Amino acid sequence: MTEPTEPLTYLVVAAHPDDVDFGCGGTTTTLTSAGNRVVYCLVTNGQAGGFDNTISRDRMAEIRQEEQTAAAKVVGVTELHFLGFPDGAVETSLDLRKAISRIIRQVKPDLVISQSPVLNLDRIYGSHPDHLATAQATLAAVYPDSRNEFAFPDLIDEGHEPHSVPEMWLMGGPDADHFVDTTDVIERKIEALLCHQSQFKDPSRIPDLVRQWGAEVGVKAGFDDGRLAEGFKKVLTA
Repeated sequence: MTEPTEPLTYLVVAAHPDDVDFGCGGTTTTLTSAGNRVVYCLVTNGQAGGFDNTISRDRMAEIRQEEQTAAAKVVGVTELHFLGFPDGAVETSLDLRKAISRIIRQVKPDLVISQSPVLNLDRIYGSHPDHLATAQATLAAVYPDSRNEFAFPDLIDEGHEPHSVPEMWLMGGPDADHFVDTTDVIERKIEALLCHQSQFKDPSRIPDLVRQWGAEVGVKAGFDDGRLAEGFKKVLTA
C-alpha cells in the first residue's frame, strides 16, 4: 500500500485582492481540498480599485480586505497577510523583497505561487505593472533572499531564520508548462471571485468569462474537450 503523501504548505503572493482568485482560485481549492495548507500574501490592499469615487481610498482598502478574506474562506484559505504597499505604485524594491522574505520565513512554504514577470502583449490586463513588480520581487525573495542568512540580517534578529523554497509556480504568463484541472472546482472559483463585489460593474458576466478562460487553458494543456484548467510556469529554485 502506498503511504499517504504528507500535506504541503503553499504560499500565494499576489499584488491585489482578487488576483489570487482569478489566477489560481481553482488550484487553491484543489490543494486545500486535498488537505494542504495554503496561505495568501497580498502586496497591496487594493485601495486604487473599484468604480465608486464617493468611497474614500482608505475605506476601499478596508472593503477589499474584507472581500478577499471572504473569498479566501470559500476556497479553504484562512491565513492572509496584507503587506500594505501602495496600490498602483508597486516597485521591485528592497523593502518589498524584505517584506516577502519575512513572510516566506514565517510561513516556511514548500512551494510559492506568484504572478508572472513576463510582459504579455497579447493579454495586457494580466501584465499590470504591479503584477510584474510583485513577480520580480517574489522571485528575488525566493532566490536568493529568504534562504540567505546574510540577506536582511535583521530578519534573523526578529526570529525569522532562513528558509529555502525548492519550487515556484508563476501564474498568468504566456509560457505555462504546468496545468491543473479545475473543472470540478470551477463553481467555487466563481463563488470566490463574486465576493469581490466592489470590482465588478456587471458581475453576471463573471461565470461565463471564467469558464471561457478555463476552457482556453484546458485546450492549451491538451486536456479532453470540455475540461477547464489553470496554467503556470514551473520554476525550480532548489
